[in-house]
Amino acid sequence: MKTNSQVQIDPNNLPQHIAIIMDGNGRWAKRRFMPRQIGHRAGMSSLKETVQTCSQLGISVLTVFAFSTENWKRPADEVNYLMKLLVEYIHKELDELHENKVQIHVLGDYSTIPEECKVEIERAIRLTKNNQGLIFNIALNYGSRQEILDATRHIAIDVVEGRLKPEEINDSLFSHRLYTYHVPDPDLLIRTAGEMRISNFLLWQIAYSEIVVTNVLWPDFRKNDLLAAIAEYQKRDRRFGGLSHKQEGSK
Repeated sequence: MKTNSQVQIDPNNLPQHIAIIMDGNGRWAKRRFMPRQIGHRAGMSSLKETVQTCSQLGISVLTVFAFSTENWKRPADEVNYLMKLLVEYIHKELDELHENKVQIHVLGDYSTIPEECKVEIERAIRLTKNNQGLIFNIALNYGSRQEILDATRHIAIDVVEGRLKPEEINDSLFSHRLYTYHVPDPDLLIRTAGEMRISNFLLWQIAYSEIVVTNVLWPDFRKNDLLAAIAEYQKRDRRFGGLSHKQEGSK
């Protein structure tokens, strides 16, 4: 498969689940002497194109980090703007997402966000719940450590109340208590804006994910950047702790 920029990917070796840490909105705005809010708005175009591209390619799952539990520390006006932008995005894009059979999920505790946001989110979830296309996970008020603590707490309650034996706790059981119980772990994690950290995102789930970091700021991230990340993923030798075919042949 080729694009105008000649990025080639193998359509038979696509990641099933792509996760993205969307970073660089503030820096994008700062370089243009604009308020940070303008960078967040510009990033919505990147999100739309990324969802469209994943849907067109036949990617099964896309998970994006929209708002972390730590983002509440930001100035109140920026937080409020982000919430309003989320409402605007869902309101504008929902019909098209639904037409394209996208199924929307939210990862995290959105019970504490403004009522207007909750209403839009719940409407989107209800409308798209039976769609059979791309599963689009929006990590909102999400923190992976909190997710792991929640899963551990629920398992502990089941043990105390006799529904579960400690020896029955395994990798599969724990994974099914996480917010991502409905999808496989990410094959590919992309982080934009060149930062070399995970930022409390899907810590359990990315144990064997391939990580691609690009210097492209999120508002500039487009289809060819996504294809370039997939092309890089396809060069990797995924061993999951074992040996590669080449290493096995040299034993």
